[in-house]
Amino acid sequence: MSTETPSPSLDKPERAGEFSLDVEERSIGGALTGWVTKLRTGDPGALPSVLGLVVLGVIFMQVSEAFLTKYNIGNLPGQGVYIAVIAMGLVFVLLLGEIDLSAGTAGGMCAALAAVAVFDGDLKDGLPSFMYWALIAGLLVAIGLAVWVHAWSAAVVVLVGLVLVATNQTQHLVLALVAAVCIGTAIGVANGILVAKVGIPSFVVTLALFLAWQGVLQFALDGRPVNTSNYDFWHDLTYGTLSPTQSWVFTLVVVLGYLAFTLVTTLRAKAAHLTHDAVSLVLMRGGIIAAVGIVLTILANQNRNPNPRSRLVIQGIPWAVVIAVLLMIACAIALTRTTWGRHLYATGGNAEAARRAGIDVVHMKVTAFALCSAFGAMGGVLLASSQSSASLDLGSGNVLLFSVAAAVIGGTSLFGGRGKPRDAILGALVIVIIPNGLGLRPSLGAQWQQVITGVVLLLAAAIDAVSRRRARRS
Repeated sequence: MSTETPSPSLDKPERAGEFSLDVEERSIGGALTGWVTKLRTGDPGALPSVLGLVVLGVIFMQVSEAFLTKYNIGNLPGQGVYIAVIAMGLVFVLLLGEIDLSAGTAGGMCAALAAVAVFDGDLKDGLPSFMYWALIAGLLVAIGLAVWVHAWSAAVVVLVGLVLVATNQTQHLVLALVAAVCIGTAIGVANGILVAKVGIPSFVVTLALFLAWQGVLQFALDGRPVNTSNYDFWHDLTYGTLSPTQSWVFTLVVVLGYLAFTLVTTLRAKAAHLTHDAVSLVLMRGGIIAAVGIVLTILANQNRNPNPRSRLVIQGIPWAVVIAVLLMIACAIALTRTTWGRHLYATGGNAEAARRAGIDVVHMKVTAFALCSAFGAMGGVLLASSQSSASLDLGSGNVLLFSVAAAVIGGTSLFGGRGKPRDAILGALVIVIIPNGLGLRPSLGAQWQQVITGVVLLLAAAIDAVSRRRARRS
């Protein structure tokens, strides 16, 4: 008489039942049901920011006929791209439940260094001697710190910046802007070390540096703002547009790229017997994105010049939109399609559990802060382009506050573990649309911008807190 028992691995019906959720195919109806369930359990996603955009748009359409004109709508991306970019960087640290209050001023300082380099033709001669050598030493230290915590990508980026600065390649505009981003990465590495290794709260570290970088910027500019409108490439980052043909090419590449990427992903998941979206659901999403892209491209390719007597033609997708979309795609891939991104969400959800699971929490924090400051530097470059000047207060004032507000209003949680790069762009649109709409109504003073923005941010934070409480109860 045999005493062997059937192997569970050979019991196919039982195995299918145990892992049925892993091989589930999400249909269109299932996706809608899942979205409703997420709303009920306290995860509103981007819905509040979308509703906010609709409400503000309807209000401003009523108070000013100029709000919905092609010229005004076409100006919105250039007015808010620097906020969106800085906010995208802040998403990385907010996912960890941390904050970087120095992103705005650090970005302004990095942009000022780029302006000095191209204006004076030599960063070594353009900066005070002690500041130039402090910059070289700081980059070397940042490389060492990045290697220490195995942040190899950050170390390579900072090394590139060191080579550009030391060999005076920053006299060339594009290389100077690249060096600014590399210097921003070095600042982020230092922030991350102070937070993750030394143990200083991120609020304290970045608040101190928020003040310090403003002083460093004053040293760099030496009391003389640099006019960036003289450099066409820099100026066009926020004021330039693609040609109509280039606009269509850009739209087609983005839409077809999204369709191909999502189709390949779902087919691979289906072949591996993992949870995947139905092909009909993927095609429906791609169709919606294609329809929106085609409509926006048609509108963008129309002449937006409000003066019919002028021969100047303003048409095509603004470069600001291209920059924001490309950065959003890169961030989304990094967060959702890489091991690093999954570890970042895990660390933000529960750092101690992530550490016990073998995730290098210090590495995650340092790389998140490095990315945040690199995006801050890009935001500073775009801000200087928007203002046509590397001014003495570049990146200070409300820049950081608006960027944090954009990330939170878009749906990124202040408590960590939840947020998407897309949230930053939606939130930035909400932030930008407020002064834009109020500016068309001269009877309303500028003080209304602060009041309304504050109320919108308070509502977003309240929604975040309430949704998390509901999520814990469900």
